[in-house]
Amino acid sequence: MGCDFDEDSIDKVARCMKALSHPLRLKVIAALMNKELSVQELVDAVGTTQSNVSQHLTIMRDKNILSSRRVANQVFYRVGDCKVLDLLALTKNIFCAPN
Repeated sequence: MGCDFDEDSIDKVARCMKALSHPLRLKVIAALMNKELSVQELVDAVGTTQSNVSQHLTIMRDKNILSSRRVANQVFYRVGDCKVLDLLALTKNIFCAPN
């Protein structure tokens, strides 16, 4: 399987990988692995402030890593594409495998 990258693709992949590279963002994705959660549920799951979580959610939503929907005054988030979860599982298997 070939993997040819043009300059635009390299830039897009780099920006998305950067968006995934923060530990708190990985915690958020782990919390969303099998379900949709409200912002408050994510705050409770990752153990930080709503402001901090909201900043990270915005970054991931802007990169199409997460999707959101609004119901009244609550916003719910979910992983936008299950291939993101596959990518993280593969990355974990590569870098966290026992020697």
